[in-house]
Amino acid sequence: MFKFQKKYFFLTIGLLITEILIALYVHDRIIRPYIGDLLVVILIYTFFKSFLNVPVTKMALAVLLFSYAVEAGQYFGLVYLLGLEDYKIARIIIGVSFEWLDLIAYTAGIILVLTFDKPKTDKAVETT
Repeated sequence: MFKFQKKYFFLTIGLLITEILIALYVHDRIIRPYIGDLLVVILIYTFFKSFLNVPVTKMALAVLLFSYAVEAGQYFGLVYLLGLEDYKIARIIIGVSFEWLDLIAYTAGIILVLTFDKPKTDKAVETT
């Protein structure tokens, strides 16, 4: 189950740098909020695929469900319920503003993962 995969690790680093650059330098209404969300699910996916040899579909579904859960936490004000509203890092990681379009961005990101990764990786996992 554990297997270091350089390809995913380097994709993770590239996506992380891209996300940081978007956060620091892009202040618009499309790229930062929606493309950033699309990329973040791919980032989470590639991070876990860097260390886990799990079939693409299972990993993609787990990341999508996690992303939906984070957004649901925002909807219900999880940061406030946990009393973490004064901690900037908690507000950034958990988030404080629910947005329905974020769910679409997460879904689009996972569709990209399934489109570009499934044919190669699931076959490799099944044969081992």
